[in-house]
Amino acid sequence: MKDFKDKVVVITGGANGIGLGIAKRAVKEEMKVVIADIDVHALERAEKELKKLGGLVLPVLTDVSKPENVEALAQKTLETFGEVRILCNNAGVGGGGLLWESTLNDWKYVMGVNLWGVIHGIRVFVPIMLNQDNECHIVNTSSMAGHLAEPLSGIYNITKFGVVALSETLLGELKNENTKIKVSVLCPGFVNTNIATNSFRNRPAELRDRDIDQETANKEWLETHPKYKSYFETFYRTLEEGLSPDKAGDIVFEAIKDEAFYIFTDTSFIWKRMVKNRMNGILEAFKQNKPYTRETIEVY
Repeated sequence: MKDFKDKVVVITGGANGIGLGIAKRAVKEEMKVVIADIDVHALERAEKELKKLGGLVLPVLTDVSKPENVEALAQKTLETFGEVRILCNNAGVGGGGLLWESTLNDWKYVMGVNLWGVIHGIRVFVPIMLNQDNECHIVNTSSMAGHLAEPLSGIYNITKFGVVALSETLLGELKNENTKIKVSVLCPGFVNTNIATNSFRNRPAELRDRDIDQETANKEWLETHPKYKSYFETFYRTLEEGLSPDKAGDIVFEAIKDEAFYIFTDTSFIWKRMVKNRMNGILEAFKQNKPYTRETIEVY
């Protein structure tokens, strides 16, 4: 897709972070923009910001973990604009800690948004795009965590690996069906967003184990796991120094123009080395018929 003017884009998680960055670029491309988000206040702020930029914007309060919400999002989009040409299944939340200490609610929350949200988007919007029979594009947001399973992000990693597999499968199936729908999977490195803060604040009451604030929760966890203090300090510092969401939005649109499948926001040597080491470890295990363990690769 080269020409975006007057076409309709739907962006989940569109009121913050990368989603808002994509929406801003869409406005510059003179698209009709649908932003879906669970945070009503952020949605109102984003709507005002995008309209100041001259955008034609439809905000839709949406919890992507709920299929009926995604179905309502599609219905409102069609009622307002009559079509959808680009779908960005972008809504996502963070989640850290040790796998065996994560509660059932932790699993439900992160899996519901990060993986089921993308599943619902595909289930609802792909049939619409097929019926339109015109040029369309789907961008599913994964992460570098969809290629590298680092410690303390277990549930998040699982969802992001799932989005990569889902996207690869979708790409193959749509090609086999000879459709006009293209697919990309967005795999950001560190982007300067408020994903950690927003994830905690926007967590539904029914999926909270305790009613405490994020600062207290982080402090309590580190008190019982002090050896991970420097790990978390490094993570948050690197996140703050990351790419701007607006730049990430620009990268997404250039990738759509090029019909690129994998979209990486950070192509630095360290990410390449980590992915290469993981792949080499797997290939080496095939060659030598030896078990694949974390000792097979260099861990960053």
